Amino acid sequence: MILLGLLLLSLLVFIAAGVPIAYSLGLAVLVYILSGDPQLLLVLPLRLFAGLDSYALMSLPLFILMGQVMNSAQITSRLIDFSMLVAGRLRSGLGLVNVLASMLFGGISGSSASDTASIGSVLIPEMQARGFRKEVAAGITVASSTMGMIIPPSIPMVLYAVVAQESVGKLFLGGVFPGILVGLLQMLLVLLLARGSIEPDSQPVTLASAMTRTVRSVPVLVMPVFVVGSVVLGVATATESAALGVLYAALTGFVLTRALSVRSGWECLRSAAMTSAKIMIVIALSQAFIWVLALERVPEGVAGFVVNLGLGATGTLLIVNLIVLAAGTVIDVSPAILLLTPVFAPALQELGVSPVLFGVLLVSGLAVGACTPPVGTCLNVGAAVANLDISRIFRGAAPFLAANAITLFLATIFPQIVLWLPNQLMP
Repeated sequence: MILLGLLLLSLLVFIAAGVPIAYSLGLAVLVYILSGDPQLLLVLPLRLFAGLDSYALMSLPLFILMGQVMNSAQITSRLIDFSMLVAGRLRSGLGLVNVLASMLFGGISGSSASDTASIGSVLIPEMQARGFRKEVAAGITVASSTMGMIIPPSIPMVLYAVVAQESVGKLFLGGVFPGILVGLLQMLLVLLLARGSIEPDSQPVTLASAMTRTVRSVPVLVMPVFVVGSVVLGVATATESAALGVLYAALTGFVLTRALSVRSGWECLRSAAMTSAKIMIVIALSQAFIWVLALERVPEGVAGFVVNLGLGATGTLLIVNLIVLAAGTVIDVSPAILLLTPVFAPALQELGVSPVLFGVLLVSGLAVGACTPPVGTCLNVGAAVANLDISRIFRGAAPFLAANAITLFLATIFPQIVLWLPNQLMP
């Protein structure tokens, strides 16, 4: 117990000192080992590599590369054009377009940060020019980007699947309805709360132009169906579907949009490699920290404590949701998934909670944390794009994040929102 207290205290000290979370985890493990049994240092390298030894984990850099290639292929304009066709002439039209474009883009890139950067750089200046306050425009962009983590394909879902040893396909399907529900509720809030142009697109829309704009968007819109469908139908594994997604994205960039070049393709590879390396470092050091928690029997202790509370599955999930929301404000998404999954998953399984349900709720809760200070990745990306202080953007985003909170609550009370589709298509 003393060593466990020292482990947690040293972790808090390193984080408070500004050490990145991954290295804080590694240093805390070193403090634990050196204070207890130094011979565990011989085992530590094996635990680091064991944390990365997973076939499913190979899909992670491929999904990241797919998102990078799609960004370089300049598909954002086509998604916004299609969204403008669908929602552009309604009241607060550009706000609705922002949410719809984020919903579509999230189903392609799998990354909320990419969504914030791509959609925000185009729509925030335009929304401001048409009557939206800048912090509201940036807030809608940041809040709507949370769908990138929920709507498949989702990079955090893949990471959770690796840690929990759960089906990637089931998690992808589990995120479909919650992601759509977040988007619809955010659109409703835009209509109720935002003030903008009634008619942002002054050009008349004819049947011919509508058909042209739709046809231009179809190859991009079918991409998530292609990637997720190949997993659900058993045509490919998650890793193989990610590779197919990269190929599809490359063909889209080289042939359809013609915005992708050999030089930009190489830059995509470099950027994806750097991002993947950062995540792999987090995974390796987090797995070492989890190994130490297992030595101290923390998961079993938490499971016993939670079960003895007698709150039942729903009551316990509500409490876990609050813990996840709090953790998301101070821990980035990847390390939070790696740390919280082995602690809470065993306890929830004892209560009969589906690992798929917990995974979707975990990722959905952490998506909110990506938009809250001080750590929020999307919030910081939005601040860079809009050139605004994160506190102002958060004030603009907070009302629209209510859609995420409502969805999280409803999915907890009514688990079939998450589980119905996986149970129907992948029983």
